[in-house]
Amino acid sequence: MKSLIDVQKKLLPDLLQVMQKRYQILQNIRIMQPIGRRSLSNNLGISERVLRGEVQFLKEQNLIHIHPSGMTLTEEGSELLNVLEEMIKEVSGLTVLENTLKEKLKLKNVIIVSGNSDVSPWVKKELGRACVSTIKSLLKGNETIAVAGGTTLAAVAEMMTPDKKHENILFVPARGGLGENVENQANSICAKMAKRANGNYRLLHVPDQLSKEAYQSIMEEPAIKELIEIIRSSHIVLHGIGDAKTMAERRKTTASDFEKIEKNKAVGEAFGYYFNQDGEVVHKVQTAGIQLDDLKHIPCVIAVAGGASKAKAIKAYMKQNIDHILITDEAAAKELLREL
Repeated sequence: MKSLIDVQKKLLPDLLQVMQKRYQILQNIRIMQPIGRRSLSNNLGISERVLRGEVQFLKEQNLIHIHPSGMTLTEEGSELLNVLEEMIKEVSGLTVLENTLKEKLKLKNVIIVSGNSDVSPWVKKELGRACVSTIKSLLKGNETIAVAGGTTLAAVAEMMTPDKKHENILFVPARGGLGENVENQANSICAKMAKRANGNYRLLHVPDQLSKEAYQSIMEEPAIKELIEIIRSSHIVLHGIGDAKTMAERRKTTASDFEKIEKNKAVGEAFGYYFNQDGEVVHKVQTAGIQLDDLKHIPCVIAVAGGASKAKAIKAYMKQNIDHILITDEAAAKELLREL
């Protein structure tokens, strides 16, 4: 395929540009469907006049349906988009970028979607779709999947669809509640993901931040103890990676701990651990659920984080040398490569 693409770049550069543009249109429709022409035009940053011609072409090729409620992909359009995906990655250099980051970060796999989720909300949904696709490729049945909180994992839940392999899957929260918007808490995301996948779920009704005394007391409760053991022995863990200061604010961190996080130059956070740029843990919050050491014994750990602003956090966290699958976007990947 690569040699054919190289020939096309030389002889038919316009053809590749047209293909990439139509791919982006189909990709946006898949993520946002049903979507109107005006919304699609705003998402893509192209005029409605130009888009009208492209939409008409795609309709004539039986790749999209046009309804009063908006545009949707046909089955043929969905199949074509899946075929185009790898080709577009090759053309845009994302395949090379994936392999480079996989090697430099010593990861199990790296999956990159186009765009920048810092500026384009639909990219977060594309991260979610890529994560769901990855999960489905790993499932054999009877697995336990632990799910963390945050807006990126909420996007994964939105993109989850049923699968025959999901029937005996148990979804559990990877940690307790952060006291943030309920839809972004691990419990809510876990329940939503299970419902959309036709799986089962258990919830952990424990605050994420606990004093040492409260932690020890709660961990002795038989029901909590049993659920924590299930969570820590999960087959798959899905989690995000946060910017240290942002996460400290979301956790309503005390002034003294916030000062400690800033003083020690923390740049990233995951599971209540704050990391500096060298990957050293500079602060730890007492949390109920998955601990950093648990990840070393879990068969598959998937980190989902995008946006150029997350590059430093991703780099710091990945120095833990856990055999991760990283799902990120183009902007984060390019910034991460510069950081490395």
